[in-house]
Amino acid sequence: MSGSGGDAADRALDDALALANEPRGEADRGRPATTDPLVVALGIGEAEGPPGRARGSAGSRPRPVPPAPPPPLDPVAVALRHGQEESAPPRPPARSGKGGAQTSADSSSGDRPSARRADAARTPSRRAAAGRTSPGRPPEDGAPPDGEAAPRRSASRPEPPGPPVAAPHLHTHEATWPEARRIARQAARRLGPQVQPLGDDALGTALAEPLTALVDLPSFDSSAMDGWAVAGPGPWWLTGQLLAGQGSPALLRDGCAAPIATGAVLPPGAVAVLRSEHGRTEHRTDGTRLELREQRFAPRPGQEVRRRGQECRSGDELLPAGAVVTPAVLGLAAASGYDELTVTARPRVEVLVLGDELLGHGLPRKGRVRDALGPMLPSWLRALGAEVTSVRHLLDDLGAVREAISAGSADLIITTGGTAGGPVDHVHPVLAAIGAKLLVDGVAVRPGHPMLLAELPTPGPATAPARASAAVPGGGPFLIGLPGNPLAAAAGVLTLVAPLLRTLAGHRVPAPYAAPLTEDVAGHRVDTRLVPVVFDDDSAARPLRFAGSAMLRGLAAADGMAVIPPGGLRAGQETAVLDTGMSAAAWGSGG
Repeated sequence: MSGSGGDAADRALDDALALANEPRGEADRGRPATTDPLVVALGIGEAEGPPGRARGSAGSRPRPVPPAPPPPLDPVAVALRHGQEESAPPRPPARSGKGGAQTSADSSSGDRPSARRADAARTPSRRAAAGRTSPGRPPEDGAPPDGEAAPRRSASRPEPPGPPVAAPHLHTHEATWPEARRIARQAARRLGPQVQPLGDDALGTALAEPLTALVDLPSFDSSAMDGWAVAGPGPWWLTGQLLAGQGSPALLRDGCAAPIATGAVLPPGAVAVLRSEHGRTEHRTDGTRLELREQRFAPRPGQEVRRRGQECRSGDELLPAGAVVTPAVLGLAAASGYDELTVTARPRVEVLVLGDELLGHGLPRKGRVRDALGPMLPSWLRALGAEVTSVRHLLDDLGAVREAISAGSADLIITTGGTAGGPVDHVHPVLAAIGAKLLVDGVAVRPGHPMLLAELPTPGPATAPARASAAVPGGGPFLIGLPGNPLAAAAGVLTLVAPLLRTLAGHRVPAPYAAPLTEDVAGHRVDTRLVPVVFDDDSAARPLRFAGSAMLRGLAAADGMAVIPPGGLRAGQETAVLDTGMSAAAWGSGG
């Protein structure tokens, strides 16, 4: 579908932000950072750092440099560009377009909802609210205080310079990026415990209770090396042979030694193990004699011996509740004597991919694009600890979307697309019709603004049995609406899906990395940006190209997503870098 003038301006702003960090070629050396009028007008051009500054240095943390104010701009011209009336006050950039479109960077559907949504009754009139700032957002420069009407402007006389004017949005509460993650993390409660056999089905789950040692590890004194168990100082006379898996050996008398394999029980009387490469044997008529190759190899008491309980004692806590079951955890549990583990149930997730324009196979054609999220999301969700029960493609049909959401039997339904305010964006109307509770309705982040989190009504008798194995205690299931553009949807996964799933699955929240930036990163004036980055040899974060909301090339090559605060950051400043979790194996079948 075609977007409005506000859609086009908003997409241009997103593209300008994504392109602001593209590396400059040799022909561009010495030129100004940018001459693009849109970039200059909106104040988001690449800032040139002061001369002599070391770029990407992890050893220094220069203080944040405040962004330069935008250059003079005719607000009337901008208002007309965004399709607004002349009397509209300055507002944050608009959320426009069809939230469900997985489009190329120049398509007509944007990353933000349009000015008028079918369910506009949920929000007071923008005209009545003129002059107020959005909840959770800082006041705009030049905006009148709450309760005061905005002065009417004349189209015939330019006004003083001000920030860009954008089309209004209809979100009841636009959360900041940190606030949205906190709400998602705290909205749910951990699912109930279940017992899983020790094996692949337990991989990727979280321990529901601490893993405690059932026995001492090791459970007996054993040899750490192939060689000889020795008693007393050498030389020694050889007796018998000790292999791993044998029962209790006989007493080793002083002056004697016995060949021993790694892991074999150390015989009583042995004081150490002499490595096989440190000794030599001599066959005599009265027996076989063991001598040191060199005196410096003389074993010390306890040398090459694994003492009982060296790793842990019976009853020791090996891992806390919430630890993710990895292959190493399976090995530790097996060594400790476990045959099964008590883990938190996997959250059951259904994925609904919305959009008439999406193709499931073949090349893009006739204005239609390939569905990128249907293949991308399931394995990513499994890596985050979920059990993906189904992935369905739905056309932009209100009845079909309502039926699919109402009949869902999962702990979390994820929709892609349809979260904006276009004529075929049906997620908001469906949620309003079924009585869902909106917890997050738009997030101040780029890309990915038109994302949402809702708590669905408590399931009735028809769907309750399907959720009985992993029901949310004291609450209904959840729905997260992701934008349709691929990178915007990925931002939604990191913002809302991952925190919610970690709570449901009982996973601990991982701390983000902190890394200095190798170059300046342009920032939005009021929104947080998520930018794909790779780590260089000095563990500094280098921003990647192809970071537009409809692109995946940057994310596919990324080590993580850098969190860029409003205003941007300079080279050398540290920023948080989120691990996407994509590099983790999607353990188990999720079934």
